[in-house]
Amino acid sequence: MFCRAVVVAFGLLIVGPGAASAENWPQWRGPGNDGLSHETKLATTWDDTKNIAWKLAMPAAAGSTPAVWGDKLFLTSEDGADVVLMCVGTDGKERWRQKLGGHNGRKYMSGEGNNASASPSTDGQHVWAFDGAGHLACYTVDGKQVWSLNTQEKYGSFRIQHGMHNTPVIDGDRLYMNLLHSNAWLVIAFDKTTGKELWKHERQSDATAENEQSYASPSVWRQGGTAYLVVHGNDYCTAHSLDDGKELWRLAGLNPQRPGEQYHRTQRFVASPVVSADLIVVPTAKKGPVVAVKPDARGKIEPGGAGELWRLPRSTPDVPSPLIHDGLVYLCGESGLLTCVDAKTGKEVYPPEQLHKAIYRASPVAADGKIYLLARDGVATVIKAGRSYEKLAENKLTDDTSASLAIANGTIYIRGWKNLYAIRP
Repeated sequence: MFCRAVVVAFGLLIVGPGAASAENWPQWRGPGNDGLSHETKLATTWDDTKNIAWKLAMPAAAGSTPAVWGDKLFLTSEDGADVVLMCVGTDGKERWRQKLGGHNGRKYMSGEGNNASASPSTDGQHVWAFDGAGHLACYTVDGKQVWSLNTQEKYGSFRIQHGMHNTPVIDGDRLYMNLLHSNAWLVIAFDKTTGKELWKHERQSDATAENEQSYASPSVWRQGGTAYLVVHGNDYCTAHSLDDGKELWRLAGLNPQRPGEQYHRTQRFVASPVVSADLIVVPTAKKGPVVAVKPDARGKIEPGGAGELWRLPRSTPDVPSPLIHDGLVYLCGESGLLTCVDAKTGKEVYPPEQLHKAIYRASPVAADGKIYLLARDGVATVIKAGRSYEKLAENKLTDDTSASLAIANGTIYIRGWKNLYAIRP
């Protein structure tokens, strides 16, 4: 007698008892929005030809990570004067392309960013996308527009030096986003199927200068029946009720001012916090502090206060977000200096290791007992996960890469500036 059980969760499909899992990658940092994949038997080595299942030329450069569900990938790109949402099959063939918005031709950070930097998200029925000009839209997975709105027209013109690039987060029947710039500090919840605003919270801060602006993306912490939204920027990290946006806790001391020191006026946050069931790791910028927050914290969390588990005075990653995996926290610096600390204590597990010497923009991903770290010049360093540093491979694509990689159904996807790559052993 043959028996098969099928369980479908957000991003995870498990077929049969004891069978291998096949996992979707529904958003920027994967099924749990934490950079963790449960996939196994993945490629460890590749180059421009080795283990390349296919590659597809892209209309232009972009920093958005593909969202993957079943046999479809969704990604954004500039395309002439437009920003488009694209659907590509897992066979490497484009299925459809829809205009999301336009752009003014501006490039950011020496050309490595543009208005197609935010990553799309999907639940297998619909896909949501946001561009740097403020267009937010929902489409069916077959490319039919369901709703759209211009957030600049609705919530005020963006004032942010390097453009708006954060990725909204889908959770249940809602879409959450933060708009943190010099014209507005807002946290907003929408009905994901209609685009209707459910609540808007005006987030308070005493930040000044460049710190009025943030590029970090929100995330949802959940454990059992408790959940809240985590928002990062303007010198603070905050938690908000999913019901109405009310602030639950506020982490201070991220732009520390000690006697005799001047306020750091250029410490805008780019890297996003990462959440796990029992730990939230909060980065800052410019080699500033990294803080581990207890998820049950409430009220204002001061340095050394009860809501903190540990605090590192320096070593924050400036752009790549932290990774929590198997009791360890991995911090990849902008220059490729990798720091690994114990998740419970914050103490270094091994001395910082210099990866490939290049600029790092992508956030690290853990899968198959490995950590994948992708540099902007197309070099991916693969290390063994664990308490000792062991480099397994250094792989080179002849392409620039600022997007974090995605893993789904046995395939690693890398969105380069020139091509989209599917990598399989």
